[in-house]
Amino acid sequence: MSRFERLAVGVLVWNTLVALWGAYVRATGSGAGCGAHWPTCNGEVLPRAPQVETLIEFTHRATSGLALLSVLALVLLAFRLFPKGHPVRFGAFLSGLFILTETLLGAGLVLFGWVAHNTTPARAVVQMIHLANTYFLLASLLLTAYFARTGTPLRLRGQGAVGWALGLGVLALLFLGMSGAVTALGDLIFPVRNSLEALERALTPGEHFLVRLRVLHPLIAVSVGLYVVLVAQLVAFLRPSPLVQRAARALLYLYGVQLLAGLVNVALKAPVWMQILHLFLAYLVWFAYFLLLAGALSRAGERLEASGVHRGSGGATWKDYLALTKPRVISLLLFTTLAAMLIAARGWPGTGLFLAVALGGYMMAGAANAINMVIDRDIDARMKRTSRRPTVTQRISSRDALLFAFALALGGFALLAWAANLLAATLALMGLIWYVLVYTLYLKRRTWQNIVIGGAAGAFPPLVGWAAVTGELNLLAWYLFALIFFWTPVHFWALALMIQDDYRAVGVPMLPVVLGERVTVVQIALYAVLTALISLMPLLLGEVGLVYLLASLVLNGLLILKAWALLNRVARPQAVSLYKYSMLYLALLFVAMALDRAL
Repeated sequence: MSRFERLAVGVLVWNTLVALWGAYVRATGSGAGCGAHWPTCNGEVLPRAPQVETLIEFTHRATSGLALLSVLALVLLAFRLFPKGHPVRFGAFLSGLFILTETLLGAGLVLFGWVAHNTTPARAVVQMIHLANTYFLLASLLLTAYFARTGTPLRLRGQGAVGWALGLGVLALLFLGMSGAVTALGDLIFPVRNSLEALERALTPGEHFLVRLRVLHPLIAVSVGLYVVLVAQLVAFLRPSPLVQRAARALLYLYGVQLLAGLVNVALKAPVWMQILHLFLAYLVWFAYFLLLAGALSRAGERLEASGVHRGSGGATWKDYLALTKPRVISLLLFTTLAAMLIAARGWPGTGLFLAVALGGYMMAGAANAINMVIDRDIDARMKRTSRRPTVTQRISSRDALLFAFALALGGFALLAWAANLLAATLALMGLIWYVLVYTLYLKRRTWQNIVIGGAAGAFPPLVGWAAVTGELNLLAWYLFALIFFWTPVHFWALALMIQDDYRAVGVPMLPVVLGERVTVVQIALYAVLTALISLMPLLLGEVGLVYLLASLVLNGLLILKAWALLNRVARPQAVSLYKYSMLYLALLFVAMALDRAL
């Protein structure tokens, strides 16, 4: 490191510690420790015989003053040591700007009395703005150190899908941080004895807005985390520089630890030390994301993507974009979503909700399929079944396909959250993430277990439908998930037997290619039996009755018979028969359950 880079890192560390101490001031209710005076403390430069709250607040002011001086010194050195136009100057200028607004916001909180146990909406708004400003200050200092090391500026224009996706991730993380600030404020002012009490109070009409908003933060955290991890892994795939790949891995691990810390925080009723740790992890996630952004938007990152990107030949029609969504694949997934709504509602769930979930569900699944086509375009080009896809023929460029996919995902998530609830939208996003990251990027080309583990993506739709109606997930909803999870290998391995030569040619380790046909048909038969057993579980719960019992016995009997026929004679006609029947089986089983519960 150069001396300036070490200084920039040191200033970043100091400002991070000051921000964490500020969170300690808020969490302990010590913000009014110096009264309504600023910059003096209770009208004095140095408070005499201070109480604990006064000492805590005064320490924060003193350290914040040193933070201000350190950033201003960094700005002066940047403009002295680096020539005009150097990106370090830009990073330092932003740092100076945000440290000044940080100071003004801190002063405003004190002078207007938005501290301690103040419960006004103004305090919550300023608290969120203060947190966003802190995030931008720390990001500016991080970029200043990055520019000092690399000397490479970032190019924000003309970045296509990568730029839009990364930009949306910045907004998502800011939104998450601001929701966390509101949640922490609610924990301070309106403490609860346990999570159940927090939920009950959040659902009580007339409760304070801080109480009612607090319960949304965990769902926002999961949704934003899923999106950020998705973007990180896709960017690492498209622009695989060492920095981008390291940052993507760090984001994956850090966000997992952050979610775990959030659960512990809730379980322990948000003790002060846990709030500080939770915020520290949030800062680390923010740092990793901006390192990812810096690596991806640099010239080196652009060159890496340009070397493997498909530019597109133009002339794409709406039919080509529709093909990106794989309508035939989606149809059965969408059917299970809507059928689960009927099952949950024990009848008609309402036309408006039904249509909104149908459209939102299609958009989310279509987005996953479009991203899949971009990632798999190399092997799709060498498989007869997929050789006419628009990403292979290049009627649609990779950039346009990804832009289309992210637009679909954003629109679908917003529609589900607005028309149904945030839980349904989050579950749909989880299904998308599972399909793109777990199945397509990690498992598909590595192990024959790809369809067993990765196929769980197709089991999320009934959870989405159930949550859209009820706002929660009960045991029957999870049985619907398990039913599709165990059904998927039966369905897909029958298809894999039919097109195993294609998979063998491109090196995708599907079960028939790796372990042979005999092992495949034995596995299909075992999963058929497991599927039949899972389908009967709702009877033991008392959730369904005679109509479902009779239908499930007939449908499961035929499924096992067709699996047995394939086991006795491994041939294409038997595989085709099982493959086609498996789709009919799942659809009719869901119809039978919906009819039974409606009657």
